[in-house]
Amino acid sequence: MLYICKDKQVPMKGVGKKKRVLFVVNPISGGKKKKGFERRAREGLDADLYDAQFTYSEYAGHANQLGKEAVKDGFDLVVAVGGDGTINEIASALNGTKTALGIIPEGSGNGLALYLGIPLNERAAVRRLNRFETITIDSGTINGLAFFNMAGIGFDASVSDRFANDNIRGPIGYLKAVLSEISTYKPKRYVLDIDGKIFEREAFMISVANSPQYGNNAYVAPQASVTDGALDVCIIHKFPLYTIPMMLFHLFNKTADQSEYVEIVPGKKIRIERDTADSVHVDGEPKEMGATLDITVNPDTLRILC
Repeated sequence: MLYICKDKQVPMKGVGKKKRVLFVVNPISGGKKKKGFERRAREGLDADLYDAQFTYSEYAGHANQLGKEAVKDGFDLVVAVGGDGTINEIASALNGTKTALGIIPEGSGNGLALYLGIPLNERAAVRRLNRFETITIDSGTINGLAFFNMAGIGFDASVSDRFANDNIRGPIGYLKAVLSEISTYKPKRYVLDIDGKIFEREAFMISVANSPQYGNNAYVAPQASVTDGALDVCIIHKFPLYTIPMMLFHLFNKTADQSEYVEIVPGKKIRIERDTADSVHVDGEPKEMGATLDITVNPDTLRILC
């Protein structure tokens, strides 16, 4: 989806005063060790353009705190070195400010980074920062918490919860969580109000997409865009287990909207009612929320390098 960046890019002009950049590194994201990251980053970063500092997150919520401090201290750019959860924490701190977000994808899924065309190769992703090309993207909120890629309930929220509590990180750990859940998970009843239109559904899961994909190039909402001022509500209906290979085919071929078990409705103001409080994933991170979920889109709130 590189056309998004090409349409909206704002290249850096001239050398002038150096831009202050803070790298916030999650040392455990994606099961990848980050030892030596600062040295490797400095090798690829243009020292004539950037005055760089590095710090490490130490606990859940710490990256968000570091992002807020960076905004207060006048940094031009904060770079999240981690996965979608780390990106969410920092993006939430930068949302609505002039400070831009950069991404070095080091997670298990890297959904937003892949959608924006940011290289998964660490050195290439660092060199890409030297272009300082930015777009301003939409964000969503679910019961007051911001998300930038995807939020969801049902099966994928249960998987995120199991994955977060497992000691195996990375794609293997995520696959283990999926296989542990898929044979026993039961669809649940939901009532959705999407821009005033009511839908009653029994669903396997519901994803609310700002960008089209979860990560690993699995596209649940192929037509979603981070710059269209709307969210795509993707309702996955109950499906027979024998159709899983076809469902996976649709996910990885950007044709999920063509499946008879998938219903996608764009919206700006969404309320989802469920029978009980349960887990929700917010950019892949599990959160406990009540039976009523209020979701809105917030256009043009986050400046991001791509």
